Amino acid sequence: MSPLRMIYLALAVWGAIHPMFYFVQWFTSNGFDIMGMVDAWHINAATSGLVWDLTIALIALTVWIVAEVAVRRNWIALIAIPATICIGVSCGLPLYLFLRTRPVT
Repeated sequence: MSPLRMIYLALAVWGAIHPMFYFVQWFTSNGFDIMGMVDAWHINAATSGLVWDLTIALIALTVWIVAEVAVRRNWIALIAIPATICIGVSCGLPLYLFLRTRPVT
């Protein structure tokens, strides 16, 4: 595995674990209340701006993945879409780059 692919994989793992630390803390304090978390994301203009920034990035990444998979036929790369939606762009983008840069056989 190339050093670049190892970096992408490490970033995907970090992007999955680090944000979850904060989500788990929030759920521990507030119970498993998804709508409460969404409300917390919009507590002020700064957090709303960040939510919209990440939402737009999520949509752009999803469109890019679908467009590239349609051309490259790298079907396994589609796994980055649910990773992006369920975990976040911090996991989905490096995961997709990891999967995209695998050697073509």
